[in-house]
Amino acid sequence: MNDRIVIFGYGPTGRATAARLLAEGREVVVAQRHAPPDLPRGATFVACDTLERQAVVKTTGQGGQFVVTIGFRYDGAVWREDWPKAIGNFAAACEATGARMVFVDNLYMYGPQTAPLVETMPLTAYGRKPAARAVATRIWMQACTEGRARIAALRAPDFYGPGVGNSYLGDTSIGAMAKMAKGKAAFFIGSPDIPHDYTYVPDIGRAVVTLLAAPDSAYGQVWHVPCAPTRTTRDILQLAADALGVRLRLNILPAFLLGPLSLAVPFMREVKEMRFTFDRPYRVESSKFARAFWSDPTPFEDGIRKTALAFKAAAKG
Repeated sequence: MNDRIVIFGYGPTGRATAARLLAEGREVVVAQRHAPPDLPRGATFVACDTLERQAVVKTTGQGGQFVVTIGFRYDGAVWREDWPKAIGNFAAACEATGARMVFVDNLYMYGPQTAPLVETMPLTAYGRKPAARAVATRIWMQACTEGRARIAALRAPDFYGPGVGNSYLGDTSIGAMAKMAKGKAAFFIGSPDIPHDYTYVPDIGRAVVTLLAAPDSAYGQVWHVPCAPTRTTRDILQLAADALGVRLRLNILPAFLLGPLSLAVPFMREVKEMRFTFDRPYRVESSKFARAFWSDPTPFEDGIRKTALAFKAAAKG
């Protein structure tokens, strides 16, 4: 098998995966439409549009395995069109090249739940974005069932980490607190006192590399990334405030205001659809991954401190 790894998408999880692979001395190819300005030494870049099947197949052929960490604009109409098409292209690339694929996925396809999320939960038909991810899931699962592809899905809840701006624990919260000596108020939608799981991005990169090294028996399956023990967002933001030496102040948007706001602000309509991810305890069961691989995710005390100090350094810069 070609030992080179192709990474489609170079956002936070793509960067974390590339960093871990390069540290292990692996060859890495980063593929997306435009070259990232921070392409690390040792990695090469290939321009590729994941919505163009032939381009995806050609790019995939450069490695024996590939990782999908792509994202699309946070819009239900876009997701309904682009996610099934992109995953269909990746499944076709697996079939054409024989390469294995690790898909860094989210948890939307389970829809509204009240119990901890497990890999065996049925796929939802709820909403636009969750339903789109469910359709995409059926595409890769069918390809695996029919023996046309070897794909493993690695699912994670909301993630955070140094340099991760688009997150509940990102620019508008920890990033805001780091911008001033006394700290600005952290913004949060809904109640910060509801338990909620978050995943540290370097742990996602570690889990990706774990699956890349796993036997074929780990493919055709879904895996949940291990998370630190569940805490409330308020508790987590307090850790960030402590690391920054500021008093925690919260600017909270009550969830009931999403309805009126969604009438005027398109983005709030998208957030309202996903209200079920933050209006109740949101816990992720990852014992399957822990039994097969490892179960020591980064503690919040460590991950949040590094995240807060990274935001502080960026603000000074």
